[in-house]
Parts: sequence; structure tokens; C-alpha cells
Amino acid sequence: MKIAISATAPSLDAEVDPRFGRCRYFVVVDPQTMQFEALENPSAMAAGGAGISTAQMIANKGVQVVLTGNCGPNAYQTLSAAGLQVITGVTGRIRDAIQAYKDNRLQPTAQPNVAAHFGMGAIPGMGMGMGRGMGRGIGRGMGMGPGMMPMAEPAPQPVEPEQEIEILKNQAQALGQQLSEIQRRLEELEKRKIEG
Repeated sequence: MKIAISATAPSLDAEVDPRFGRCRYFVVVDPQTMQFEALENPSAMAAGGAGISTAQMIANKGVQVVLTGNCGPNAYQTLSAAGLQVITGVTGRIRDAIQAYKDNRLQPTAQPNVAAHFGMGAIPGMGMGMGRGMGRGIGRGMGMGPGMMPMAEPAPQPVEPEQEIEILKNQAQALGQQLSEIQRRLEELEKRKIEG
């Protein structure tokens, strides 16, 4: 059996990335042996269709279960059609998420838990989420410069209050994870500055 987890880095000690289609990496793990393969997500910076192409890539890896923070409707439909079980709302370290799955503490998701294009940075001024370069000069310059127009979002679909509450909780959780990563990086840089 194989489990694919959206990850912020290519290791078992990385955090679960709250985005499915635009996560930077996937860690594909055999939960019994804990042997894993790290895959870079080629669709992370795609202009469109990231959820579908990422779901197809994962389905082609022989995975049975996907653990992620959030999964939109296009990716969810593609994964479900391929027979994969999807579990959303997963947070923390990859290693801990796998243990939670093995302990039956994670439940399969019956539907997407965010709207389409959630991982594209729907909050004005937030860009594409956290910078890819993390201060190491490897960013990809995806900011919105003068004269560039943001991509048009589809009209929001009406949702039940319970669904909206769940979506908002997941968005708050994703933002919390981003804030934690930013704070960790700031502390790391300040420590280097003091030591240097």
C-alpha cells in the first residue's frame, strides 16, 4: 500500500502542505515499512489545471490514499475517479500524519473541502502563498508587478453554512501553518544575524 502526502519539503520530517494541487512536494510512503519516495510537483507553479494534473500524476504512482490539508473540486473528482481515498484537514509533520492514519484517527473525505483555485492565493496581496526561495535566492518572481492583472476567479458557488464553516476553518488552519513557517524562518535568520 502507498500513501501520498502533500509536503513542504522532501522528507518525513517536513510539514504537510495545506495545498494539494500546488504543493511543492509529495512524499509517497509505504506506511508499514516507512520507506518513501519524494516527488517534486511539476504543477506547483502551473497557470491553471494544477489540481487535475497533480491528481493524475499521483494516481499514476500506484497510490491508494492521499493525505493533504485541502483538496479542491477538480482534484477531488480526478482522485475519486481513479479510486483513491482522499483525506483532508491533515496537518503537522508527515511522519505524524502517517501514524495518525495507521491509528485510524483520520477519516476519508466525502467531498472537496475548498473551492476551486483555493491554493492560488485568493486573498488580495498574499500572492502565491509563501515565497519559494525562503531567502536563498531561488524564488521564481511570481509577484504581481505593475500592469499585470490577477487571474479571474469563477463566481463562487453557494454553500451550506456547515460547509462554509469547515472551509473557513481549513483556510484559517492553512494560514496558521504559513504564519508558523514564516515565524520559524524569521527566528532562523535573526539567529544567523546574531551569530554572524
